[in-house]
Amino acid sequence: MFQRPQHLMGRFARENRVIFWEEPRFRADLAEARLDIRRCEQTNVTVVAPELPEGSGHEDTLRRLLDSFLAGEDGPVVRWYYTPMMLPFSEHVAADCVVYDCMDELANFKGAPPELLPLEQKLLSQADLVFTGGYSLYEAKRDRHPSIHPFPSSVEVDHFAQARGKLIEPDDLADLPHPRFGFYGVVDERMDLALLEAMADARPEWSIAIVGPVVKISEGDLPRRPNLYYLGGKSYAELPAYLRGWDVALMPFAINEATRFISPTKTPEYLAGGLPVVSTPITDVVRHYGDVDAVKIAGTADEFVAACDAALALRQDDGAWRVQVDALLAQISWDRTYRQMAELIGDRVARAQHVQPIVSPTVWPAERPKAYDVMVVGAGFAGAVMAERLAAGSNKKVLVVDRRPHIAGNAFDLLNEDGLLIHQYGPHIFHTNSQDIVDYLSRFTDWRPYEHRVLASVDGMLVPIPINRTTLNMLYKLELKTDEEAAAYLASRAEPVDVVRTSADVVISAVGQELYEKFFRGYTRKQWGMDPSELDKAVTARVPTRTNTDDRYFNDSFQAMPLEGYTAMFERMLDHPNIDLLLGVDYSETRAAYPHDHLVFTGPIDEYFGYRFGKLPYRSLHFRHETLDQEWLQPVAVVNYPAEDVPYTRITEYKYLTGQTAPKTSITYEYPAAEGDPYYPIPREENQALFKRYEALAIAQPDVTFVGRLATYRYYNMDQVVGQALATYRRMTAEDRRTAARVSDQVAA
Repeated sequence: MFQRPQHLMGRFARENRVIFWEEPRFRADLAEARLDIRRCEQTNVTVVAPELPEGSGHEDTLRRLLDSFLAGEDGPVVRWYYTPMMLPFSEHVAADCVVYDCMDELANFKGAPPELLPLEQKLLSQADLVFTGGYSLYEAKRDRHPSIHPFPSSVEVDHFAQARGKLIEPDDLADLPHPRFGFYGVVDERMDLALLEAMADARPEWSIAIVGPVVKISEGDLPRRPNLYYLGGKSYAELPAYLRGWDVALMPFAINEATRFISPTKTPEYLAGGLPVVSTPITDVVRHYGDVDAVKIAGTADEFVAACDAALALRQDDGAWRVQVDALLAQISWDRTYRQMAELIGDRVARAQHVQPIVSPTVWPAERPKAYDVMVVGAGFAGAVMAERLAAGSNKKVLVVDRRPHIAGNAFDLLNEDGLLIHQYGPHIFHTNSQDIVDYLSRFTDWRPYEHRVLASVDGMLVPIPINRTTLNMLYKLELKTDEEAAAYLASRAEPVDVVRTSADVVISAVGQELYEKFFRGYTRKQWGMDPSELDKAVTARVPTRTNTDDRYFNDSFQAMPLEGYTAMFERMLDHPNIDLLLGVDYSETRAAYPHDHLVFTGPIDEYFGYRFGKLPYRSLHFRHETLDQEWLQPVAVVNYPAEDVPYTRITEYKYLTGQTAPKTSITYEYPAAEGDPYYPIPREENQALFKRYEALAIAQPDVTFVGRLATYRYYNMDQVVGQALATYRRMTAEDRRTAARVSDQVAA
């Protein structure tokens, strides 16, 4: 078997020591317990299998063997469970993070031990993070843990895509007549054997190949027909060759308690191999693949056979279904799943390591002055500027708290393993028209002049965006030579609307339907998860259209990048004797432990108020960072991909931004997402109305100041956040002066 645990642990083993502790083996020939230890060559994981004498009690023995094996191991330690049955002998092991990766509802499986459910409840009470193998399972368990995250089955596309090429046909498959229908996986109580039998009887000319071990059911239970072939278990490496020899892939699962929550890994694997798929109506298959042309869903035996006929016909067509499949597969990978899990675990480990310094309020006697004048929540632009100004400008003692284990917020940059400076949370390009903001930030950094240029991949060409005269000439093979000619051309394409209300109205009224569709519609749909006609006009109004040949993305008077990067700039900003930092912890865990007179909050305003009126909607982003063994990839720092069949919105190449020279280059693919860290407030009237309710609560908090993107539910550029924070600080100091004057007057009176 090479499935979810192997894929994930192999990836964690690239940077960590991973020990995979297997279930005990009981052996009649053993006098005393021992460990069978081996290194998995394929994944670099250390596999440890305890071997015990038959009939021996094993919980205490397993605990002793585990302690002996772990003696001398360095931390941090993560305890990761695939089954609660491993908890009793291991829960005493100190860990910085406990993970329960719940692949399935194990209690519903045949032969599940009665103690499994109470042990699972105990594990849920101890776990820091819970991952589920699909959305159905997530929905079933999400109310049982405060930090539960769905991670459906993923795929190594390149491995299974070998089936689309030339592979040697396996000997046990070569003589089977076409058409061939195939299944691989464990053959157990989850397979609908009656359906398999009915299918074989309905189409005796079909060859049906079943690849996989028979487990928990008897070989005698398997239906036997001349066109049913049981080929036994195969290795992960062999599977593409079997896919290559099939015409259609099958998932004939029974609909029962054992399959209620499954999210079969084989669905994307079959598709990556270039095969249409026929499945029974498994909930997560319907949820994720029900609208995919290449996946046919059928409930009854007759429907299943008819769906197989349709899939076989589709197999002969190399048309749009393959394009749809490949676009879907581009959005999922085990690498991406691993990165998202690793980030959650890293945050939790960092938090565990930083929680120890939190001091109980009882440490300070009642008569002692409070330790901090201000607690600032968030170490991004808003929080760092507020902290610096309060500390340096007003001599306040400030504690900065951030749940991430680093400063600089989304502007955080770092050197990757190849020594290339990358932006962890996507590209941040500094530009402003405010000399005051430039002067302020220049206290903490020197600058590297940089004018940002962006190209869009449209109609097989890379053309300037925002649309300018060059864009029009390239797209339409024109020879527009002046601003007036370009303006006249755009006017001829424009489709004015009476009242501009939405983002679609803004663009169509300026450049017409065709350019709107080429540049804006698909990109906006991906970025925001909805059509431009559903979004406020401010979204696309931020991107201008030009009639000249200026190909700079911004027109601001100051355009530059911090010479040594953003993180270095933040380090200098926060390097003040009045500022203390507490990173990797949530402010809610520290607010009571560190007394303070005032709170500056830069996090989500709805979170501060406990989501009293419901969550404010945001769009999020996921990033895929890669280092390429070549000097350059693209002609500019950023290339946008407006087409909807490309899952990412842009690729950034950082050496353009940083000015580094190196034989390698580092890039980032940017994928919009509905779930994840909040990045972009969704600009719709109903969302603003909801924010106003939270804003009213904020105004009534005299000892709390709300500042920044998330706290004011607005999309700001970096310079605007700095400007807002500086203005907020000036208002606070002015109010402090007024308060001091009133107190002085009262004393004098």
